Amino acid sequence: MKRLILSISLLTLAALLLAACGGASAPQAGSASASAAAGTSLDISYPNALPVRNQLLLGTLRLDESAQPLSAAQAAALLPLWQGIRGTMNSGAAAQAETDALLKQIEAGLSIEQLAAIRGWKLTQTDLQAWASSQGIATASGNAPGSGGGSGVPGSGQTLSAEARATRQAERGGAGESSGLSKALVDAVIAHLESKKAN
Repeated sequence: MKRLILSISLLTLAALLLAACGGASAPQAGSASASAAAGTSLDISYPNALPVRNQLLLGTLRLDESAQPLSAAQAAALLPLWQGIRGTMNSGAAAQAETDALLKQIEAGLSIEQLAAIRGWKLTQTDLQAWASSQGIATASGNAPGSGGGSGVPGSGQTLSAEARATRQAERGGAGESSGLSKALVDAVIAHLESKKAN
């Protein structure tokens, strides 16, 4: 009988300890769990934070101005992943899980120090607008001459530089300005990685 009571007491104590541990971790559910749920080590909880994708994009461009530039090998590994992201953005039909998987692979392709640098910059929409302005990309409705017809513009894209293509895509964003700007940013990163890979 004493053994039975002791066993029940131990089981009850174990259950209480487990409940207490679970309760202790619950208050961290704010920013940390949002990042964990997205499978990222980047912080998206601060005011005006860019989404993970745009933090990685803008951060990748900034890394060359830091003490943690990308290597040619990293550029070669990251290039097809960002091309995959661009494909999902262009199709508009990709599942979020597919995009998240690509972003996880991109984060895995960066060093701990590079991710720490991007996290430390706390990139915001203001930073993205400043980048767009520095590239001469219009973030309001398009006002560049000759932004020819449909969304594809298959012929003209081949004669444009990467920067001009990025500008045109941003201008085509129209009402979906941030979407157009994100596409311009993806194209700029792809062009940047292509040039680093070649060196």
